[in-house]
Amino acid sequence: MTAVEVPAVRRLADWSAPSLRELADEYGTPLYVQDLDRVRENYDRLADAFPDARVHYAVKANAGQRVLETLREAGAGAECASAGEVSRALEAGFEPSAIHYTAVNPPARDLEYVLDAAPAATVVAGATDTVDRLADRGFDGRLAVRVHPRVGAGHSEDVATGADAKFGIPRDRAAAALRDAAARGFDVVGIHAHAGSGMLTAADVAAHREVVERLAAVAREAPVDLEFVDVGGGFGVPYRPAEAPLDLGALADATRDALAGVDADLVVEPGRFLVADAGVLLTAVNTVKRTAGPTLAGVDAGMTTLLRPALYDAHHEVRSLARDAGDRPQRDVTVVGPICESTDVLAADRRLPRPERGDVLAVGNAGAYGIEMASQYNSRPRPAVVALADGGDELARERESLADLAAHEHGGPADQ
Repeated sequence: MTAVEVPAVRRLADWSAPSLRELADEYGTPLYVQDLDRVRENYDRLADAFPDARVHYAVKANAGQRVLETLREAGAGAECASAGEVSRALEAGFEPSAIHYTAVNPPARDLEYVLDAAPAATVVAGATDTVDRLADRGFDGRLAVRVHPRVGAGHSEDVATGADAKFGIPRDRAAAALRDAAARGFDVVGIHAHAGSGMLTAADVAAHREVVERLAAVAREAPVDLEFVDVGGGFGVPYRPAEAPLDLGALADATRDALAGVDADLVVEPGRFLVADAGVLLTAVNTVKRTAGPTLAGVDAGMTTLLRPALYDAHHEVRSLARDAGDRPQRDVTVVGPICESTDVLAADRRLPRPERGDVLAVGNAGAYGIEMASQYNSRPRPAVVALADGGDELARERESLADLAAHEHGGPADQ
């Protein structure tokens, strides 16, 4: 664990503009930059707040191999939502026994891969139908039941997972599901619930506590001895400058208080909290257009590079890295990408230094759900990723080429 105090949040202004410009010059744009030292700092802060908990990193936040290796070396397990995430965790060196596979309506090929490649993993089932499908495949290993608490929290209703019936077995049926699974020969080891994503405020902490209290009630009436109670993750980071960081101590205290009297290990599953403020997206201005409203700064990154603004109306801070940014007049600027969609807006109506063609802009808190949600829509290659560690940098993911776009397609008669 860390022996020095580290900041609770890394703001976009804390990144070195000259260093980011050098990376853009060397590797091109759009470019994701991930600081692995900050990832480790975030892990240490969370481990300090939850000293008795097992930490399983939610791989969906950022499945980059360097990120996974960093967290494995720090002591984390892996929480995986798909066969692909299990595969990437195994490639990064995680032992199968350190993997939780949270199977949400799992496709058959996912189940078959996981049971074959990682039979020692813990499978977290969110439906009795999933338990039946596991039994049909002869699996009798480590099983946890995901509970639907009917309470959610997070940065928007779209991510208030605990309130969504898609996720988990209703809590009034959870005890029966545990009893049935044990009777069928499964090694029933735990229960799981998750309030939502991006929890940040006192109200979010209160909702998280209510979820944990409902999970604790299930644990107390469980017909089997439980090894662990997994309270999920969703620990948020501030995306806006005026937002305060999550009170991690208050969250940890609320979690422990809600689990008072429950004789089982605590498991937490942070994702965004560990990687979001450790990443930025660099993008270059290629078009400047004056309008009757804000100036439009057209850049080479768009919704295929960073989907969150278009998908969730999410806010990401934007900073001009121009050497003379401080000397330029401020303008109302909307940053738009190259995708043929009106929703291709990275930032709307921001006060920024007057944009000029060739400027590099930095987009903050891009380390979580950035490269993971990138797509090839409009036949645009996905960007490169650079990893920073121990004062150096290296290419962690190559930029896709135009040839990569059709790499898995088969030609027709014209190619014969």
